[in-house]
Amino acid sequence: MTRKKVELAYITNDYARKATFKKRKKGLMKKVSELSTLCGIDACAILYSPYDSQPEVWPSSLGVQRVVARFKKMPGMEQSKKMVNQESFLRQRVAKGNEQLKKQRKDNREKEITRVMFQCLTGKDLQTLNIVDIFDLGWMIDQNLKEINKRIESLKKEAQSLAAATATAAATGQLIIKNGEKVLEEKPTFDTMDAIQGQQWFIDLVNPNEQMGFFGDDMMLPFGDANQNAIWPNGFFP
Repeated sequence: MTRKKVELAYITNDYARKATFKKRKKGLMKKVSELSTLCGIDACAILYSPYDSQPEVWPSSLGVQRVVARFKKMPGMEQSKKMVNQESFLRQRVAKGNEQLKKQRKDNREKEITRVMFQCLTGKDLQTLNIVDIFDLGWMIDQNLKEINKRIESLKKEAQSLAAATATAAATGQLIIKNGEKVLEEKPTFDTMDAIQGQQWFIDLVNPNEQMGFFGDDMMLPFGDANQNAIWPNGFFP
């Protein structure tokens, strides 16, 4: 079962206010004791209440005097540097809440305008938008275009880097990509090239018709037509 959130307001009922004071006072003293023990720091607490004639102190009167005397020895600026009262504490809480609210409103507005932008891409009419919505939509489009241009520049730099690496490796081998990684593949040796050329020569010898253009009893010249006209442009071969 979830605990009900307590409203931070003055308790008008006398009996409930007194019961709350006793309960909270015990918890406060326990927290101060735990903080001093766990963290090894000097701490004290002084509580005045309308229900007791004498103030209640922790850990003792001598302990409180020692901590207060140490505090008074500090410079005035250091004393008030982190001093917080009820009013300043509430002001800090209100300012923090306003900042969170402002941030949340901005996030919600961006999500709303993003949804409108995608609806426009599907053909939705813009007549229902007011001038503020149109300005915000233009700003959102500009932001997306900036992100796209930034991504394009990043891809260009990656491509240039890959081209430079390929040119550098061209003298000794070929740069290939396997499984998304750059791998340097060695060039074939002279023995391998001779073997490849020998295989091609043997294939040409076995299938001479593919190279010489034999079709039945007629023979087609490999670099000309039946009228002995060259197939190359006149610019190269007049």
